[in-house]
Amino acid sequence: MSRVTLGALLADAADRLAATSETARLDAEILLAAALGRSRSYLLAWPDQVPNLEQTTRFNAWLERRLAGEPVAYLLGRREFWSLDLVVTAETLIPRPETELLVELALARLPMERPVAVADLGTGSGAIALALAVERPLARIVATDRSPAALAIARHNAERLRIRHLEFRAGDWCAPLAGERFDLIAANPPYVAVSDPRWRVGALRFEPPEALIAEEEGLAALRAIINQAPACLLPGGWLMLEHGYDQGEAVPALLRQRGFVEIADYCDAAGVSRCAGGRWPANHC
Repeated sequence: MSRVTLGALLADAADRLAATSETARLDAEILLAAALGRSRSYLLAWPDQVPNLEQTTRFNAWLERRLAGEPVAYLLGRREFWSLDLVVTAETLIPRPETELLVELALARLPMERPVAVADLGTGSGAIALALAVERPLARIVATDRSPAALAIARHNAERLRIRHLEFRAGDWCAPLAGERFDLIAANPPYVAVSDPRWRVGALRFEPPEALIAEEEGLAALRAIINQAPACLLPGGWLMLEHGYDQGEAVPALLRQRGFVEIADYCDAAGVSRCAGGRWPANHC
């Protein structure tokens, strides 16, 4: 019987993944560590160890799916966001590190010392709402999504993490907030244009298209939220939005047209235009 070591398995997997993944070695380490039920540091410390048949079979099955383009997060059913271990499924968008900028921008506008009301629209796995809840324990947070399956995952994540000051509501964008006012509304809506070929190739094709793609050159959902939000914001309240890399002019323009003030666009750590936000005037009737 062949006795292939961890080091050899990793080297072979990374070599095979190099043609399809920009993070080939990392992908291989994460999958092999998960197959063993160990940490990645274990792989580096014990490269001459030989996994058993069950572990090897599990790893090879994941590797074949990864070679076909399936994201690591869906293979393992987990993704870390804001240091939170989140369950993700094919019904939810995979939380991305770039979206942590949206959390940072929201937190900068939410005081710690007093209760505030916050809404997260299109919550998906609950990543944004849960991150805000961890950092602002006095906040009342409402997370909405029109997908029952996504809301079930978000609720499950809240229960797993024992975060209880959240409320989950079904509905499209601001509709579930009717009659209420919030200090801040955050959203990472679909913003990839239907004509954009990126969502048909690579890992994106495994993610739910309704969470990625929007009409009107990717602006339909962003425009809808910008138009609806004022009815649900307190005077002086903030609307913070993630958008596409090429929408750094269009989204601030939409905010300006709707009557928001103190509008700005923000770049992520890579210098890519990522988020825009504005404040509903404090003196607006």
